[in-house]
Amino acid sequence: MSDHNLEPDEIVPIETPKRTIKDRAAGLVKAFTTKSGLIGDYDYAFLFRPNIPFMKKDRRVSPFFGLNERMPLLLGLLLGFQHALAMLAGVVSPPIILAGSSGANFSPDVQRYLVSTSLIVCGILSAVQITRFHIWKTPYFVGTGLISVVGTSFAIIPIAQGAFAQMYANGKEAYHFLVGPLAADGTKLPCPEGYGALLGTSVLCALLEIGLSFLPPKLLKKIFPPIVTGPTVLLIGVKLIATGFKNWAGGSGLCASRPADGIFAMCPTINAPHPLPWGSAEFIGLGFSVFVTIILCERFGSPIMKSCAVIIGLFVGCVIAAGTGYFDDTDIKAAPVASFIWVHTFPLTVYPPLILPIMAVYVILACEAIGDITATCEVSRLEVEGKMFDSRIQGGVLADGLNGLLAGLCTNTPMSTFAQNNGVIALTRCANRKAGYGCCFFLIIMGIFSKFAAALVSIPSSVLGGMTTFLFTSVAVSGMRIISTMPFTRRNRFILTAALALGYGATLVPNWFDYFFTYAGGNKALQGLLDAISLIMETGFAVTAFAAMILHGLLVEEAESEDLVDTPEAPEYSAGEEAPSVEADHEKKG
Repeated sequence: MSDHNLEPDEIVPIETPKRTIKDRAAGLVKAFTTKSGLIGDYDYAFLFRPNIPFMKKDRRVSPFFGLNERMPLLLGLLLGFQHALAMLAGVVSPPIILAGSSGANFSPDVQRYLVSTSLIVCGILSAVQITRFHIWKTPYFVGTGLISVVGTSFAIIPIAQGAFAQMYANGKEAYHFLVGPLAADGTKLPCPEGYGALLGTSVLCALLEIGLSFLPPKLLKKIFPPIVTGPTVLLIGVKLIATGFKNWAGGSGLCASRPADGIFAMCPTINAPHPLPWGSAEFIGLGFSVFVTIILCERFGSPIMKSCAVIIGLFVGCVIAAGTGYFDDTDIKAAPVASFIWVHTFPLTVYPPLILPIMAVYVILACEAIGDITATCEVSRLEVEGKMFDSRIQGGVLADGLNGLLAGLCTNTPMSTFAQNNGVIALTRCANRKAGYGCCFFLIIMGIFSKFAAALVSIPSSVLGGMTTFLFTSVAVSGMRIISTMPFTRRNRFILTAALALGYGATLVPNWFDYFFTYAGGNKALQGLLDAISLIMETGFAVTAFAAMILHGLLVEEAESEDLVDTPEAPEYSAGEEAPSVEADHEKKG
């Protein structure tokens, strides 16, 4: 074995004295002026080496970079770019969906702005999580101090879509609290007031997660155990899959109903470069090109390809769509060069029917943050118990709540701690915060250059659907994983059955509660309460969360029957020996 193969496979974090400003300045100069600071001796080919059958594999393990260990600048930027690509699809999907035809029906200009803002806000607020600030004269922190990146939450999508649908349905009735604007022919118009109400209500409800962050993590897990959070996350994914599949077939807007005439007779509209009826084979084929590429990257790709498989699939789908005439670059040419937060603003208000559902969302986000931070500690080779771990959980949940509040003020929907970046840490063996800061840098740069956001908004719906269906299904699988962590006792099976019965029903038949209330008066407060109840009952994951919490509190855990009866082992008898009869056995005992 060569000396090269005898190198250590781990760089252990070294305890060093607190560095002065002079030391930091010297380290910065070294990072930019020396070969070891810029490039180092890292095996960069490892990141790009594909997993091809019959190809000779290098058995040498790449070094592990600890949390605060020194690492080359180029490597930090490269791995940061990999983290940014790994979370890119998750960051841009919610604003594209919520600003499109299944959301607030914004113009392409506003859609571009929201995608750019999502990237910028995620970059800035991820830096808050990664840095970890101490709150003066308290034992509390803000942030985890790990590569805990944040992105726009998927959990808000079904709630927001239900709220927008409710606003537009109320458009003909002036006594409702907030209505969605409709054209004379019933076409949905842009709804900035509705989006502002979503933001304002999210800012208000973020105070719940901020308050929860000061509770001990063990108490949080006791209040919201896997029996509550697991089926809730599962139903979020199931609901989102429907949106992804509709886009895969051509679009989730009015064209999905295949009207006989009008602008939406074809998908996305009759004015598109290559319009086709919803469900056409061409659309489904474009979506499959993305889906199959993701699978091929996972099977044959290098470490950097595996962690960016979703983006590579999206890129391949876009290339095929452009080559076959489905891609329209009009909006890209019309987009400005740069964008930033608050280029567009929305009137912040509170929409009462959204309060309870969004509070449920923040509870789920707090529980998800605990699980994601625990996983990040594990892959970063840090302790997952003790005071430091509890402090990281507290700081992470607090930062998650503050990020939700700040995101709303920055015209973005609630944020959540992303879990997929833990896979990047495990693949690249790098838990160093420099890679996290590199990720923040690239996210902000992508957001500022609005041509990039315009290209994302211009992606054909079927290509986007092939990618988002995969992403949304991973959310459902995360819920299944959470459920698998609990024992399947009779009580837990009963709670799951009851909660999922309501949740699946509301997801599969979303209008089942439309005709429950018949009130038609002018009391806006009462109407707002009824709208809130209807929104919860028609949102699968919300009704599942509340049902599971109530049943978890009411039903007492009982010992299983096999635990109550101590069944003795049957005695063994040799061949030909007859076992005693029951009567003889009783006589013997007597």
